[in-house]
Amino acid sequence: MAAKIFIDGEAGTTGLQIRDKLAGVSGLELLSLPPEARKDKAAKQKLYSEVDVVILCLPDEAAKEAAHLIYAMGADAPRVIDASSAHRVAPGWTYGFPELVAGQAEAVASARRVSNPGCHATGAIALLRPLADAGLIARDAAVSISSVSGYSGGGKSMIEAYESGRAPAFELYGLQLEHKHLPEIQLYSGLTARPIFAPSVGNFRQGMLVSIPLHLDALPRTPRAADLIATFKKHYRGQRHFHVMESDDAARIEPESLNGTNDVEIHVFANEARRQALLVAKFDNLGKGASGAAVQNLMLMLGR
Repeated sequence: MAAKIFIDGEAGTTGLQIRDKLAGVSGLELLSLPPEARKDKAAKQKLYSEVDVVILCLPDEAAKEAAHLIYAMGADAPRVIDASSAHRVAPGWTYGFPELVAGQAEAVASARRVSNPGCHATGAIALLRPLADAGLIARDAAVSISSVSGYSGGGKSMIEAYESGRAPAFELYGLQLEHKHLPEIQLYSGLTARPIFAPSVGNFRQGMLVSIPLHLDALPRTPRAADLIATFKKHYRGQRHFHVMESDDAARIEPESLNGTNDVEIHVFANEARRQALLVAKFDNLGKGASGAAVQNLMLMLGR
């Protein structure tokens, strides 16, 4: 019997991408509401009762309302993946980052409620959690994170601004240092100190680079770059979507080469003479940073 899936918010960027990725996948049936019923709570709840998994691709407040409709269904409630930031640190929700720690993929597979990670958060956590768990970065370290994303991560209005030529070539934002990805970055990186996070957007549609500079002599055990690489390789061993790059003597790195995939590259650029390093995670902000991660979590939940 085919698993029935409803993408609530299928007309948005993430919803459209999830639908495209699931189109033609055997053993799945995608159900929809007509446009005029998409905000009708009764119609939504009726469809929720007919499906196995609901994927929420909604603004945060709408995702919370949808979750309450699902909670009210009790034992008849479908399983749910929330692609918004509404439930990423909420009790009762499993964080949908299967490579986070040993056993996380199994936790996602058995969960009733899964929160999809944020795009910036995916890169930051991918770089920080392995080092924190290995004791190569202190839990209370003062960490600074920079991230640049393609404009597709900014939603309909930002996409229109860039594609019409009205937007700048590059812009920093989140200048009040209260970006909504910070709570999940701190929690799932295993940090006790709140990091400084500087997000930005560039004039390219999709792709992402998340970077973290390190003073190697300020880290526990004063590691070399090779120690960092070895730690990442151990943490992500056997994870098919993660690739720890061995040789990083490049002078530049661009953000778009992984577009259309669910893959992440981990880079360690280092100057051993200066005892400095730069960690970089590269991936598609619409892939592993959004729709790709949702589909990966869905497949785990369906036992595929």
